[in-house]
Amino acid sequence: MVITPLQLNLNSVDLTDDQFYQLCQKNSDLQFERTATGDLIIMPPVGGESGNREAEFIIDLGIWNRQTKLGYTFSSSTIFKLPNGGDRSPDAAWIKKERWEALTPEQKRKFPPIAPDFVIELRSATDNLESLRSKMQEYLDAGVKLGWLINPQQQQAEIYRLGKDVEIRNLPTELSGEDILPGFILNLDCY
Repeated sequence: MVITPLQLNLNSVDLTDDQFYQLCQKNSDLQFERTATGDLIIMPPVGGESGNREAEFIIDLGIWNRQTKLGYTFSSSTIFKLPNGGDRSPDAAWIKKERWEALTPEQKRKFPPIAPDFVIELRSATDNLESLRSKMQEYLDAGVKLGWLINPQQQQAEIYRLGKDVEIRNLPTELSGEDILPGFILNLDCY
């Protein structure tokens, strides 16, 4: 059964960035996102399998990053303020060190106004695939250079690259961080 996240059209409310930040802080037991058009999305929690897979991806990315010291790794709790006005939370994200360090302390503390260089989205049993694909396209439009949409339900991984067509691979497979995350390999053999 696919459960669509609750999406509220708040265009008539027109929340400022500070109001959206306060809403998230005052309701920390809920996970929010906001589309570029101002729709508020309340994300459902994931089950154990998806939560474990997501954690493993973050661990692998974090270990690689500790070894290379090339940037910063972020969890699904991080909301990024994208250039299009959307406020999005990928399941895992990474930003090149120089780009992150160019932000002010205030920008780093709140919802950073930056598109990650790399994102991972993991489709859980409750996620709508077309919504996730739209979100991946939104990331590319915002300047994300590489993104992976991992879809265990269909045993596929979709690779999104800036300026290129989406590549679909069947699982099991290995995904390369290419020149964005040099030397990073994610082995998807346990699906």
